[in-house]
Amino acid sequence: MTTAIPHGTAGRRSVDEQRRTLLRTARDVADDLAADAIARDQAGKPPADETARLREAGLPAALTPPGPGRGADWRTGCAVIREISAADSSVGDVLARHYVHTWSGRFYASHHHATALEEESVGGQWLWTGAVRAPVPHDDDTDGPELTLRRRTPGYVLSGRRSVDTAAAAADQIVVDAVCAATGEVLVVRIPPGARGVTVESAHDRLGQRVAGAGEVVLDRVAITPEQVLGRRPHDEESTSPFTALAEPALRLALCHVALGIAEGALTEARDLSRGGRAHRLPGEDPDLFLTYGELASAAQTATAVVDRATDVMARALDTGAHLDAGTHLDAEGAAGVAALVATAETVTSKAALRITARVLELADAPGLDRFWRNARVLTAHRPAAHRLRSIGEHYLNGSHPVVAAFR
Repeated sequence: MTTAIPHGTAGRRSVDEQRRTLLRTARDVADDLAADAIARDQAGKPPADETARLREAGLPAALTPPGPGRGADWRTGCAVIREISAADSSVGDVLARHYVHTWSGRFYASHHHATALEEESVGGQWLWTGAVRAPVPHDDDTDGPELTLRRRTPGYVLSGRRSVDTAAAAADQIVVDAVCAATGEVLVVRIPPGARGVTVESAHDRLGQRVAGAGEVVLDRVAITPEQVLGRRPHDEESTSPFTALAEPALRLALCHVALGIAEGALTEARDLSRGGRAHRLPGEDPDLFLTYGELASAAQTATAVVDRATDVMARALDTGAHLDAGTHLDAEGAAGVAALVATAETVTSKAALRITARVLELADAPGLDRFWRNARVLTAHRPAAHRLRSIGEHYLNGSHPVVAAFR
């Protein structure tokens, strides 16, 4: 994925060929991961082997923001995430968060800083993760800061702890937000996990997403250089620029592709088991079986349509970040519309993934089939549907843009 992209018709052919090549690579990696997915899920170890497979295939370098001769556009990146997630959603989760966090420079830093960081990331095959909190209204921000920055010339020292959902010990860069003790401003910084003062407490015995590498990152006076500071994260939604406001829904949309991959993977595996005669009811003998598969396939296809629409809209919004004046063509209402579509996609996909992964257990009996439900449950557990629906409703009725962006 390092060939320069020419202009014109030939350029379009080159982009299409790069997309096809990357998707072929993703399918090959997915086939490799599917072969031992059950055994790795049962072992529940941190994703050292899995991230090595990703690096060998060149996926961390490929899944960075698009630029001259590098990166992947939003639609292609999400297609790769979904392909991998259908085979192993823990690894899909790792890739989803990696891809979105590689956009951090564009969301928070200057154009020059972001470009240099992306080039360094591609050259070093960096794997990214992180946990940046969304801005909230002032009266909702009742918790004290988990992470605190104190000035030290040059730069800062960072202390505190933060839960990270993927690759806590395997990533090359962890992106977090922290409060500056001197000024009260919130800064977004990147941390190499191997830096002095960084320790990781791995999460054990998770219900699902066992191979994602979740953990608690503990930071004890970790030195932060000026180059590691990406930029300022606004305190609240009202002061957030429209382009920066895309950071949080972009992550949620990438995770929708993970959830959709889980649903598709579960349905495909159950179908193959039914065809092979390992189901509770054999195909052709029970018309109710056709009815059930029809309902589940329809649910998956409906979720796909909603997610794909949100993905197209997000892709157009993120394309503004390709220019020096990133975000000037995206206003607050536009960003709110994107967030509302993402919330709708998240609602539909979560419901479909949980329904499909639970129902397939009634259709087929095979070791490891339960992993799809467990993974879907963990992935969607912290995103209450009622909160999303109320916010979608408020946006629909009032066009209120701050509320939709406040999802956690």
